[in-house]
Amino acid sequence: MTLLPHQPWTDTPSGAALLTALDAPAGMTRLVGGAVRDALRGVASADIDLATQLPPAEVMARLKAAGLKAVPTGLAHGTVTAVGEGLIAEVTTLRRDVATDGRHAEVAFTDDWQEDASRRDFTINAMYAALPDGEISDFFGGEADLAAQRVRFIGDPLQRIAEDHLRILRFFRFSARFAKAIDAEGLAACRLRANDLMALSRERIAMELRGLLGVADPVPVLEQMFDAGIWVPVLPELRADRLAALTATIGAEAAAGMAPAWQRRLAVLLPADAAAAVTARLRLSNADRERIAAAVVPDVAPRDAMLWRDGAEAVADRLFIAGDAAGAMAALAWERPKLPASGRDIIARGVAPGREVAVRLGAFERAWVAAGFPQNPEAVTALLDKATQG
Repeated sequence: MTLLPHQPWTDTPSGAALLTALDAPAGMTRLVGGAVRDALRGVASADIDLATQLPPAEVMARLKAAGLKAVPTGLAHGTVTAVGEGLIAEVTTLRRDVATDGRHAEVAFTDDWQEDASRRDFTINAMYAALPDGEISDFFGGEADLAAQRVRFIGDPLQRIAEDHLRILRFFRFSARFAKAIDAEGLAACRLRANDLMALSRERIAMELRGLLGVADPVPVLEQMFDAGIWVPVLPELRADRLAALTATIGAEAAAGMAPAWQRRLAVLLPADAAAAVTARLRLSNADRERIAAAVVPDVAPRDAMLWRDGAEAVADRLFIAGDAAGAMAALAWERPKLPASGRDIIARGVAPGREVAVRLGAFERAWVAAGFPQNPEAVTALLDKATQG
């Protein structure tokens, strides 16, 4: 019998109160999904997801009676968020699908653990662990698949995808994280159903793309996705011929000891003239869109000028994309100097207040940057005099 490694949060006052309130020691409530999968891999999970036979209204009542905050985050689908000191846990009543359309599901509650497991996506995400003892319930071979580094759909992959089209992208993201090779049956189903992705919101697609590009090395899985035509229906602009450049970028990140930056990696795969349209279509945040737009700018200007104009992060992204780890780290270490002049200095040299002051100050700034940001008074004075002559 496999036992889950001990979960330290169960020893905290809030954790103990949560388990007692939901009758976990009696088997009424169990840890589920990614928290179980990650614990079996020896990896700490930031998420605490619990499955329970208790109906949502009773979960709410029991949590409140135990002195925990109960937030009805998704009552229609049976989910309540339990909040205590140092603890946040998602508690979801066991479910079965009544109707699905690829985007939304109508569910009914059940007390059958296997029925709940059968509606989940992959075997490695459908394991349950009793708490606090840790006994594993595994109905579909998830533990064996985890050990063998396999990501498999539960049951018929085509049916799983028909229930939720996002599972196509989840299959590849999870394969990039956990699999040593793509499951052939799952890949074939995703190839057949790739057009289903067009029914999804672009925000959901962006969320999965972000997760995929954030794994240590997504290139092998991306190759399979391009070969299978997965991106064609929704992101045809992504370029398979840029995968070698992405490999170089990943190598530069690793050489510099930098964490993956999904924005930088997306910039590698996008043509410069399509980046703005794609990031707008994906409804990325303004900050993400601006970072990607800056990263696709060609590295042509003198380095100091680019650092001054675009900032250290943008220049570092371009250098990582070029495979230059040392240059990227030097850019990130760059400290922006202070411009040693202002409009007052221009006016003091006889330029009348108004638009001309800004013009002359801009001329000074460009000359100062080109000269390497000198700060000594003599050099600054000479540049100011030159900018205000004529």
